[in-house]
Amino acid sequence: MTSNDFSTAHPASRPELESSSAATVSAGPSLGPTPADLLRRLRARGAADPVTHVERVPARPGVPAPWPSWAPPELRAAFARRGVVAPWQHQAQAATLAYEGEHVVVATGTASGKSLAYQLPALATLLADPRATVLYLAPTKALAADQLRAVAALELEGVRPACYDGDTPRAEREWIRRHSRFVLTNPDMLHHGVLPGHAQWSGFLRRLAYVVIDECHTYRGVFGSHVAHVLRRLRRQCARFGSTPVFVLASATSGDPSTAAGRLTGLPVTAVTEDASPRGGVTFALWEPPLLPPDSGPSTPVPPQSTGDHDDLQQVRRSALRETADLLADTVAEGVRTLAFVRSRKGAEVVAANARRALDDAVPGLGDRVAAYRGGYLREERRELERALLHGDLLGLASTNALELGVDLIGLDAVLICGYPGTRASLWQQAGRAGRSGQEALAVLVARDDPLDTYLVHHPEAIFGAPVEATVLDPANPYVLAPQLACAAFEAPLTPADLALFGDGAKEAVDQLVAAGALRQRPTGWYWRHRERPEVDLRGEGGAPVCVVESSTGRLLGTVDGGSSHFLLHSGAVYLHQGVSYVVDDLDLVDGCALVHAEEPDWSTHARDVTDLSVVSVRSYVDAGPVGMFLGEVDVTSQVVSYQRRRIATGEVIDTRPLDLPARELRTVAVWFTLSPQSLTLAGVQPADVPGALHAAEHAAIGLLPLMATCDRWDIGGLSTAVHPDTEAPTVFVYDGHPGGAGFAERAYGTASAWLRATRDAIAECGCESGCPSCVQSPKCGNGNNPLSKPDAIRVLDVVLANLPE
Repeated sequence: MTSNDFSTAHPASRPELESSSAATVSAGPSLGPTPADLLRRLRARGAADPVTHVERVPARPGVPAPWPSWAPPELRAAFARRGVVAPWQHQAQAATLAYEGEHVVVATGTASGKSLAYQLPALATLLADPRATVLYLAPTKALAADQLRAVAALELEGVRPACYDGDTPRAEREWIRRHSRFVLTNPDMLHHGVLPGHAQWSGFLRRLAYVVIDECHTYRGVFGSHVAHVLRRLRRQCARFGSTPVFVLASATSGDPSTAAGRLTGLPVTAVTEDASPRGGVTFALWEPPLLPPDSGPSTPVPPQSTGDHDDLQQVRRSALRETADLLADTVAEGVRTLAFVRSRKGAEVVAANARRALDDAVPGLGDRVAAYRGGYLREERRELERALLHGDLLGLASTNALELGVDLIGLDAVLICGYPGTRASLWQQAGRAGRSGQEALAVLVARDDPLDTYLVHHPEAIFGAPVEATVLDPANPYVLAPQLACAAFEAPLTPADLALFGDGAKEAVDQLVAAGALRQRPTGWYWRHRERPEVDLRGEGGAPVCVVESSTGRLLGTVDGGSSHFLLHSGAVYLHQGVSYVVDDLDLVDGCALVHAEEPDWSTHARDVTDLSVVSVRSYVDAGPVGMFLGEVDVTSQVVSYQRRRIATGEVIDTRPLDLPARELRTVAVWFTLSPQSLTLAGVQPADVPGALHAAEHAAIGLLPLMATCDRWDIGGLSTAVHPDTEAPTVFVYDGHPGGAGFAERAYGTASAWLRATRDAIAECGCESGCPSCVQSPKCGNGNNPLSKPDAIRVLDVVLANLPE
């Protein structure tokens, strides 16, 4: 059993890149080269042209609308002072729908002024009714702080906006509960603080007129499913206090936003998607780093822990991290304000450090104009970096997706995207950070050594000619629903009428909680039986975080989520923190603590695991002759059993050391396909090559699934085997890496033909001979990417596609 891992488009087929109607901070007109000239200079750096496609997104004028008649004069004047002389058409439409009491989602591109669409009705209501309140929810603290600045800058009397989050001093919290009429927070604080303490918030909730949910496309998978029930709990408490707030949602351009918003809130939601804001032209390039000679090894020394750039595998292409760092250095040297998006925190640090080094080598001191930006920095550090970039003190910033969301950093000259961010929605959101005041801008997607990235840079129609993905979440997931019902029961006894609010499966989940002794049933409803409240992790990250502590000083270096601790913090593991390497001395899973010491070894560590999977039930299947396609529940048991030490410079395996860590069990949802042995033989796959063929097909299928669903390859796992005991046939499984599933396997099952055809094309079109990270190797394979057979994987997928109906 083999186990592993977790041209020009039609304008209407893609999200647009817009400029906001709101005033933004700008460093003045760009003095650097035009985007076209800049791209030509960047392409001329090497012997081979790395650009596979250039898309021209044309400029577009805006379509203004008159202020709604219900907007009070003082509010119009306040917006005018901020540079907004009139709303765009989509802003006025969404605002009017909300003001008239209709739940609405405005789903338009980056910097299209979505904030005005909810600020206008919310603030108009606060000015008209001195008792009304508004609750604003953002997925990040930075976005809530940015919105607080925007609302406070309007200087409207009596609104009293305030942030209520984990950073809010306790002395201020009581004042906010009693006096603030526009509270900005996040789903975690709503879940942990507001709803359990609803009695203290009774006055605020009783007068709640609007609930604003910003960047709602980020609520997907298990996290989105939890947030959906947190919002239902909020609606339940509002109803108990006699209020029925209007929900206004803002989203990046997404597929079927009305359905996704309805699933998130449990309410009928009207979508506004026709974008009327102006947009500067954007030159969008797809960039594939060059191939390296087979014996050249890694293109650059990399940190001794994975940065998301496959540093644990032999580099077949030049590292996307190094390529992005060089591009960032080149654009800064040209005087171009540039934001580089990097998928991991460590990757952002590496890109910034390499760019600074290259700039200082060319012009001493120029490297000081480049910095990194990521979560984990102090709030003051983040605000200072934002200010420095906006005012031109910094020319380059390497950031995680912490700056993807609505933090007001539009108006840059160029955006570099190091690796496909996982969804087209995020791609356009990040690209939309480029463009200032209607001027031309440059966006570059730098492909990683990854099947999906490779596929996209050679199939631009999959980016520019395809609609943005629908947001996937599953509120009926029993592993989400039952804990959320327990939280609701703690807040107030559940009644039969409440069960309809929580949707399908609620009665079954309540019965299970009663049987487990968590709830007691009485004639008036179901009561929580314990004194302490339920502990529920909204993020679904696999348990409490593990603290990383320096053993010699007792200093807390950071935390790692429980689900990753076996892989990243096992004894002997190399842990990277702010550019400094540490080696783990001991991992105490009971106390949730890993003791480490500082060390700079010349080797990296790579955990290896074994996985077993059994089929629990089949929800749906397709009988396609020699091929079967299935969707159902599975039990997955995995255990980290050893780790390899490898030379950083060469990738050479030094040794493999055993580990004694407990096994983990997961009941989740999977999609799987089976093939008859005869069909494989007829296709030319020899019996001895079947394991490698299935293993390679599984890796590539996992890599391409994010093309179909709003997931990352790290959200999903897989297993392949020449004969599985439950199917009695050669089988490939792909499963959700979260208890109860996250909706990704269902999406894979529903799009199986398109998903597997893209997988087959990605393997066949890769330029390598025997398989590489761009097609069939995986950075998270528990078996060290062995065995793998690239040509036989193509034959396997040919058999599946020849028999599976479209």
